[in-house]
Amino acid sequence: MKSVPFLLTLTALALASFIASASDPSPLQDFCVAVDEPHKALFVNGKFCKDPKLAKAEDFFFSGLNVPRDTNNPVGSNVTQVNVDLIPGLNTLGITLARIDYAPYGQNPPHTHPRGSEILVVAKGTLYVGFVSSNQDGNRLFTKVLKEGDVFVFPIGMIHFQFNPRHVPAVAFAGLSSQNAGTITIANSVFGSDPAINPDVLAKAFQVDKNVIDKLQKQFWFGNDN
Repeated sequence: MKSVPFLLTLTALALASFIASASDPSPLQDFCVAVDEPHKALFVNGKFCKDPKLAKAEDFFFSGLNVPRDTNNPVGSNVTQVNVDLIPGLNTLGITLARIDYAPYGQNPPHTHPRGSEILVVAKGTLYVGFVSSNQDGNRLFTKVLKEGDVFVFPIGMIHFQFNPRHVPAVAFAGLSSQNAGTITIANSVFGSDPAINPDVLAKAFQVDKNVIDKLQKQFWFGNDN
């Protein structure tokens, strides 16, 4: 009979472990609002699957990532994401590839990927990169100057950036741990939202005069994501 409490404890721990590890599938878009009538649904969490018997090599193929992209824009960079929209075969596989071109002194401005971590390798030139940890970690800044062949990781959800500090172009390639990692560019989202965030809210948040916020909200915010 002495073994009964032990068995009960073991069972309780097993149940607690199961409950702790159970979770919903990770979202693959910003939101997925439930509907009661299926005929009103547009898509599921991700993409619908083709009949496997109808799959062909082209579903898993993309060409042209060797071609330099135009960086003649306000931020001096161009991001080409090869995600599930370009390679249907990526659906459910949880990966994405991207090419990032940087003009001299161009940058991929501070942004975050809400649904994926990123691993970046410099193929050409030099990059100053970094990410900022969460409030709970004290908003620590982690930075590194990367040269050709160097690799850096940006953890999921962390605000991060890349900057080309040289007078020559740079190129990097990045892998992300989601078929649709999403991108939230901080300045664009805060000052270029539609509709605009109440400037009183932003003035208090950034502790600046409301006229500064008004000016920022009126300017055009360029998106370098393709």
